[in-house]
Amino acid sequence: MAKTDFLTINDLSQPALFKVLQLAHSLKKDYQAREFTRSLSQHVLAMIFEKSSTRTRVSFEAGMTQLGGSAIFLSPHDTQLGRGEPLEDTARVLSEMVSAVLIRTDDHKKLVRFANAATIPVINGLSDSCHPCQLLADIQTMQDVFGDVQGLKVAWIGDGNNVCHSYLEAAGIFGFELIIATPPGYEPAAEWIDQANGNVVFVDSPQDAARHAHVITTDVWASMGQEDETDERLNAFDGYQITPELLDLAADNACFLHCLPAHEGEEIAPNLFSDPRTHTVWAQAGNRLHAQKALLEYLIIG
Repeated sequence: MAKTDFLTINDLSQPALFKVLQLAHSLKKDYQAREFTRSLSQHVLAMIFEKSSTRTRVSFEAGMTQLGGSAIFLSPHDTQLGRGEPLEDTARVLSEMVSAVLIRTDDHKKLVRFANAATIPVINGLSDSCHPCQLLADIQTMQDVFGDVQGLKVAWIGDGNNVCHSYLEAAGIFGFELIIATPPGYEPAAEWIDQANGNVVFVDSPQDAARHAHVITTDVWASMGQEDETDERLNAFDGYQITPELLDLAADNACFLHCLPAHEGEEIAPNLFSDPRTHTVWAQAGNRLHAQKALLEYLIIG
């Protein structure tokens, strides 16, 4: 049977994505009732992290445990990857030993090379190009709040980064309208804009994006690896902070999303998380666990 990777959202068909999300909601109910299956008993997930992580690592490791399997954390410093072993050789070896591999890297091309050599599913736990696992949790959160996401107005305010790229993909698949406000020079890459299938509009200001939006979302202004650009980015993103006043422009039932960690005083106003309208970020973070458990089940056992 041919394996399926999850390097971008479009690696799964629309029906497959809806199946994963339906399972995610079911697994969330089971988790809240403290009911656990052993659907992945004896299965092992290898997790290769070239970048630090809290939510991705904990959600995948806990998810495998809750499904009856196990996960092995691998850093380049602890494996032969750190001593120059080719990615392809590591992919072939792990394919003989584990059921799937999760990779978090700063180079999407590494993911593609690894997946091409592996005979087991490979999952993108974040790359410089996109963050598809985050979007599974975000869509699940939107479904929790609104039910159907088709036709929602989703405002992305800030950097046109890897998470924004995955939002563009999701807009094309799930049919919500993505309104993007970025400073000049920080727009998402053109090839990702095409993935939205026309469901994207660029506006000149955060206020224009937030007005009547059902969802307002953002990310840090300087991601990991961009620390040397911090001062330049702080100047460029002046005026793009999410504030209570900006949330006032959104729809009455709007929710706020942030993939976390957040930097108060930068992309969000100080104490913004004390505003009840932002509390969906914690459910969003929790949904990483449930969406990824569903993804693991789908990829490993179908």
